[in-house]
Amino acid sequence: MINSSFDVIIVGNGIIGQSIAYELARKSGGLRIAICGKKSRSGAASVAAGAMLNTFGEITKYTLKSEAGRAKFELCRTALNMWPDWLEGLKGIQGNADIDRSLTHGTTVIHNTKSGVLDDHNFAALQSALKEFDEPYEEVDPHSILGLHPHPEARPLRAIHMPREGAIDARAVLAGLERAAVSLGVTTLDVEVGEILTSGGSVSGLALANGARLEAGTVVIAAGSFSGSLTRMFEPGAIPAMVAGRGISMMVKRMSGTGFENTVRSPTRAGACGLHVIPLGNGIDYFGATNEVYDAPSIHADFGNSQLLMQYAREQLDLRLHLADIERWVIGNRPIAVDGFPLIGRTSINGLMLATGTYRDGFHCSPAIAQYVAEDIIGARSLSQRLPLFVPERAPIETMTVSECVQEFVLQVVSGAFEAGLTLPGYHTDMRLFEEYYQRAVEHYFSLLDSPVALLPEMLIAVLNSDQPAKHRITEYITAAREYHVR
Repeated sequence: MINSSFDVIIVGNGIIGQSIAYELARKSGGLRIAICGKKSRSGAASVAAGAMLNTFGEITKYTLKSEAGRAKFELCRTALNMWPDWLEGLKGIQGNADIDRSLTHGTTVIHNTKSGVLDDHNFAALQSALKEFDEPYEEVDPHSILGLHPHPEARPLRAIHMPREGAIDARAVLAGLERAAVSLGVTTLDVEVGEILTSGGSVSGLALANGARLEAGTVVIAAGSFSGSLTRMFEPGAIPAMVAGRGISMMVKRMSGTGFENTVRSPTRAGACGLHVIPLGNGIDYFGATNEVYDAPSIHADFGNSQLLMQYAREQLDLRLHLADIERWVIGNRPIAVDGFPLIGRTSINGLMLATGTYRDGFHCSPAIAQYVAEDIIGARSLSQRLPLFVPERAPIETMTVSECVQEFVLQVVSGAFEAGLTLPGYHTDMRLFEEYYQRAVEHYFSLLDSPVALLPEMLIAVLNSDQPAKHRITEYITAAREYHVR
């Protein structure tokens, strides 16, 4: 392996990296392409994803209120339209016509009584967006949803069914992409990357953890939540710092006749994508998900979030889960840039590109991202033209004021507390007690910064936890970004 040379090396063998390798090999006509990553993919998002193919299902009241939010939404819409042809093409190349066996058509979003007014806002935003973009949907009787059998305190009030959205088994798609890439001549290396090598302002290759070196004129960092350590080669503040959003899910073997027929989910909720269940076939249902921001990827399921997931799944989706078998716990880490938006594009280091920071949308957006990156590499159309707001070297994107982000944080954490079972003690107490506590806490954090940046609620949860190394990563980035981008 010493001094092996390629035209393009892709760092990361998750869904984004594999999709880029596959698409580039199809379009390039002879480029020598290698993809680097540990075969185990321990802690990666791709092998843990459901994976929902949701665009409108992810809508929040803020999605369409900013230029960046709309740009990300349009990327998701493009991918939604691409998936049918993308799967058909992949089936033909990788030699397994059964790759989409687990594809389920349709996503049903339920609005129940469990999560406070946050659900009211985001359910209304979902319906408004469906109408604005003329997306097919129908409002259905929530009591007619096959498999839904919640606790009366979490009874569904309304439900919207979107026939074009759905889900597919991420592991099957990933395996198909691997086979297709190999059949197209891509070299797959089961290695750990140590650092990106440069010379004279240009990328020159990689140094591997085992001491070997690989040469390449183009390197794409697409290592998901493991991209963070590699992006620290840039000057502090130059690009948004990366953290990892650990999610815990479970695959459950159901009793005959009790499962769901399509994806059923809540609206997007506090710090996560919302509670959801995805039928994978053969009596297996996938329940997710949680989200906890860490400085680096974690491979362990914590006790608290595991308990909450089981509680939420039973209370809000199906009380009969107490008779089901948990086949497997699944842990993955979502790649999150501190400002919450993707890092996709070329950098000031000639030949070095990033395709990461996709947060909850990486699997869903992988066909579009792969096409855009591949076409940039072969010179067909530049990423900076297609996704100008998501260039890696940028000031942090802010979609609201600091004051607005404080209020949204308070709303989300209080709504999350009610979802977890918060009960107010006595007639003399209301939720203002909790709202004021969280507002004071986050305002104190912002008061310690010279130039505060509006952050996602999940980032604020991390910075208020003094035991979390992610707090220091986020705070250091905010300070460095302001210094770097105003000079």
